[in-house]
This record gives sequence, structure tokens and C-alpha cells, in this order.
Amino acid sequence: MFEAYEGGQKELVLYTDALITRGSVRTRQHRVTDILNQGDEPFLILEDVTVEEFGGRGQPIRSDYAQVNLEAVLFAVANEPVPSMPELRTPKSPEQAIISVPPFNVVGTIHLMPMGGSLRDALRELTGRFLPVTDATYWSDRMGEAREQALLVAINHHRAHILAPHREVDPWAGLDRGAAPGGAPRTEGEPLEG
Repeated sequence: MFEAYEGGQKELVLYTDALITRGSVRTRQHRVTDILNQGDEPFLILEDVTVEEFGGRGQPIRSDYAQVNLEAVLFAVANEPVPSMPELRTPKSPEQAIISVPPFNVVGTIHLMPMGGSLRDALRELTGRFLPVTDATYWSDRMGEAREQALLVAINHHRAHILAPHREVDPWAGLDRGAAPGGAPRTEGEPLEG
């Protein structure tokens, strides 16, 4: 098991139901999802670890090493670009998606196998313990966690409640914001009623 971790270091931020854990992992893998999906080990060993509670005002816990239970991880965040490796590339179709991993939501791009135009079949073929979402935004209104952006968010597939195609919609699209009450255009200098 330990020889799989020899090599470089990858910085990770792991979110659980109540904690944010930051640290690095020794690995030969280039992609975060490969690190999280490798082997049958239920734990990941991090180095130079900082652990804090959501909204906690107390002192973060710091440790040289920590063992993290992967089943407890909602998602992992990575912001280091991964070099392209053409020999490992499989043609996939990018799709915008929203994923609910309570108490968080994640919006970004998932990469699906082309299934002849059937998004339903492509979602059925989406497997793995942790799924990559690129160019992602994540947040939790319930936990008071503001929207953050990341190059990659690796979602714990078993903890995700909803994974669905998504597109941003402007709720104001098609409305004339300059119209006066009753639908008549408002003239310059005319006060707004209300």
C-alpha cells in the first residue's frame, strides 16, 4: 500500500459534513480522482494537515499527519493544473451539471462517455468512487459557506444525492427593466412608482 504513495506531493482540501481538512498527499498519480479512487483502501494519509470546523471560531487543529476516512469525504478540491497526458485521454463529452452533496451544491463540467446523443445513458455509465467536476463552483447556503471556484472538485459519488444536467438561466431575461408600471416605457427623469 505505502509504495503507491511514493513520489510527488499533491495539495488537497477535503470537505466532510462538519470539517474542512487541508493537507498534502504523497503520490505518483497526476489526477486527484486517481488518488481518491485507487485501491481498496478506505483511508487517505495526509501530511502537514490543518483541520477546522465550518463556521468555527476556535483554533484550527494542526498535525504533521492525519488519516482521513474517504467515506466521510463529501468532496475534494484541487486548484493545481494537471498536465495533459494524451496517452491517457479518452474522448468524452463535456456537460454542465449540478450536483447536490448536502449541505453543499456544486456546479461545473462533468465529462461523459459519448453515448450516441443519449444523456440518460451517459449518466448511467458514469461510475467511480469519486467523480471529477471541472471549472467548478461550490457553496453551502445552509452552512454559510460562500461560493468558491476551483479547477477541480472530486465528488464522492456515494454521498451525492442529485447529479443532473444544468444550465444557467437569467431570471430577468426577456423582461424590459426600464418599463414603467403597466407596461408603458418609462421616460427619462420619470420617477419610479412604488
